[in-house]
Amino acid sequence: MSETTLPETETGTDAGTDFYQRSVAGTDEGEQQLRPRSELSAKELMREVGSVLRMSEADAAKLGDLPDDPDEDQTMIINMGPQHPSTHGVLRLMLELQGETVLRCKPIIGYLHTGMEKTGEHLTYAQGGTNVTRMDYLSPIANELAFAMATEKLLGIDGDIPERAVWIRMLMAEMSRMASHLLFMATNGMDLGAVSMMIYGWREREEVLRFFQEVTGLRMNHNYIRPGGVAADLPAGWRDGVLEILDMLPERLDEYDTLMTGQPIWRERLQGVGVITPQEALALGATGPILRSTGVEWDLRRDQPYMHYDEMEFDVIVGSYGDAFDRYAIRLAEIRESMRIVRQILDRMPAGDYRIQDKKVTPPPRARIDESMEALIHHFKIFTEGFKVPEGEAYVGIEGPRGEIGCYIVSDGSATPYRMHMREPSFVNIQCLPHMMRGGLVADAVAVISSVDPVLGGVDR
Repeated sequence: MSETTLPETETGTDAGTDFYQRSVAGTDEGEQQLRPRSELSAKELMREVGSVLRMSEADAAKLGDLPDDPDEDQTMIINMGPQHPSTHGVLRLMLELQGETVLRCKPIIGYLHTGMEKTGEHLTYAQGGTNVTRMDYLSPIANELAFAMATEKLLGIDGDIPERAVWIRMLMAEMSRMASHLLFMATNGMDLGAVSMMIYGWREREEVLRFFQEVTGLRMNHNYIRPGGVAADLPAGWRDGVLEILDMLPERLDEYDTLMTGQPIWRERLQGVGVITPQEALALGATGPILRSTGVEWDLRRDQPYMHYDEMEFDVIVGSYGDAFDRYAIRLAEIRESMRIVRQILDRMPAGDYRIQDKKVTPPPRARIDESMEALIHHFKIFTEGFKVPEGEAYVGIEGPRGEIGCYIVSDGSATPYRMHMREPSFVNIQCLPHMMRGGLVADAVAVISSVDPVLGGVDR
């Protein structure tokens, strides 16, 4: 066996430094860094500190002719994260500070990259629901719903889903919205020092998770909503369980108002902090509470209705100032609106099948497997080989707790997606951070991040 001889290399500090520089030069690693202002051209500076509403080239050129800022050499670039208790995951922010004022902010992501979208291209449509729940793990039901509806659109069965299954989906989606916003109340309070609020928020969310466990068997990552309907019918006593939550929450939400909404310190901490304009939010593609906090009334449940939301009575809650307080208040009010929708669902829940009776998509009932070899084979093939989906492409968008969740699938006629892409609102909303933080205090950075309510599983997918 011949030995492999490594090529001779230069030794010494200078040679090693040169090798490192040449190695980095061939990558994009350095592009993520926040460079000092003195190293930026006028155009680059506008790209970082300017809004998405760009200056003209002439205005940008004028910037280059301005004298240097005498205080420029007194700025400091610091890292916030990626290991930080208030960044809601492994989010890294590079901040340029002048004293305690944030001049620039650059979010750097990718520390949690899991490749879930690419993984989804190697899983059958029957398995895909398990994958997408891991993206936004605080409201997994919404991801399941978007994926199932996109698959059904490709199959051409989106109009054939049993009515009971549709209403069950709406029930679970709104309960998931409540659970997600309750967790926001807890973490928002914790981030800003209101530790009691953390305990209260977790307490109420726990009741919703117990209901999910009774229905799906799991507290999180349920894989309950599947192409063709839902995995199982609602269990006995489910209505009483929902009513207990609906009867308990109003008094608890009034306590939130006492603890936070009307509290002078809380208002002072959030009002006027992390402001974003409607023009910036729209240009950045922000949706959900961030967009609505600027006064833009946009909610897919009302404006592009799906399932039976067009038959529901509820209000789209909007703010006026686009600040952290508006984003907090909107989420608190949306819990009450979801409760309002859930009560209407309870009144209209029909009887019938909980999934479509199509052998190509739906496995046989569990009892049939013990009685029929044919049913056993059918069950085995569904969950091992999956079902084939006709060629084509489909996109479905729904209103999640953090904004629009979209699922785009391209099918090549096989049992697995040819391409799959999820529009995760957290990924889009993170782009708003530089605009929210610019000109604010570094002490308010945590308040701004908390008001965005990002889930890094959806960002680094």
